[in-house]
Amino acid sequence: MPGPGAGWRRYVRLETVAIAVLLIYPFAPALDWVVEAVAGAPLRLDRQLVNIYIFAILALALNLQVGYAGLLQLGIAAFFAIGAFSTGILTVEKYPFQIGFWGAVLAAPLCAGLSGLALGAPTIRLRGDYLAIVTLGFGEVVRVVLLNLEAITDGPRGLNPIPEPWLPAWLVGSDTQATGRASFLTMYYVALALLVTLVVVFQNLERSRLGRAFVALREDELASACMGLNPVRSKLFAFTIGAGIAGLAGALYSTNLTTTAEPNTYDFSYSIMVLCCLIIGGLGSLRGVLIGAFVLLGFDNVLSPLLTSLMQRASHGSSSVFLTFSNWRWMIFGLVLVLMMRFRPEGLWPSSRLKAELHHQEETT
Repeated sequence: MPGPGAGWRRYVRLETVAIAVLLIYPFAPALDWVVEAVAGAPLRLDRQLVNIYIFAILALALNLQVGYAGLLQLGIAAFFAIGAFSTGILTVEKYPFQIGFWGAVLAAPLCAGLSGLALGAPTIRLRGDYLAIVTLGFGEVVRVVLLNLEAITDGPRGLNPIPEPWLPAWLVGSDTQATGRASFLTMYYVALALLVTLVVVFQNLERSRLGRAFVALREDELASACMGLNPVRSKLFAFTIGAGIAGLAGALYSTNLTTTAEPNTYDFSYSIMVLCCLIIGGLGSLRGVLIGAFVLLGFDNVLSPLLTSLMQRASHGSSSVFLTFSNWRWMIFGLVLVLMMRFRPEGLWPSSRLKAELHHQEETT
């Protein structure tokens, strides 16, 4: 009979294998080879994995605010945009700063975190729907401001080109193709390293005094205040740190694209998409958040284009909208989301606390 630590050791081994596979995937893209051999269509999963890592970091930021501290935040895309445009302003040739990618990775989270502090200080006492409305409004205000400050943000064109991560010449050489490959690998491993680092930090946070304070705050703010906790300070800390991590994701996103993209890119749909990652995976669960990000972004960025390509090929290039899987993807995703809310509301990999609460409610009813 397995000992009490057998399950924990099994998960550790699973996560270790997953990290090992992701580390070597750019050099041995096995799934790409299989898909191209079977379907005859290029997958380029390694390129999409960078984007998935970035949105997983963004989902971790929202999970800190919503899953841990219980703050209903609907404007995470605003801090994502602040991080992206801060990176653009600090790195493009148009401005005199030009601190490069490595400087922007430090400065963009600071800019986004200060923005979160500025928004949270006067509004953090709001609860539930009221805080959701404020953050939703803030997201729209940021988008419109970035769009109209054309002298600073270049309006709908966005800031570009954002330089690739600087690497020493002896490492990349003079060949253009080798330089591009080195820049891609840098983005791949930097995004993966930051994601793993944040997961480790949040694992320790869950067991810390501050993490337990967040859980108490989420469950019952009045009771936590009666126990001597400071709800306002705890919520403001979670809001500010979450905004800073979202800014970090924005810095990685804009550098990966080599442009900030237009401000309308960072609309309400981004905030909802990241919130769906939490709902699919499980609120307050680190593993759940990561699974939700991989499932949602993998479905939208990897599976959907692949199926569209295969359907177009099978129909001999027909232009019918019914033969384009991309036109069906959100309807399918919405149906899956409804079914999950009905049959598995705790998510694919919920936290033990949330799972126990939901099943206890079912048993009592």
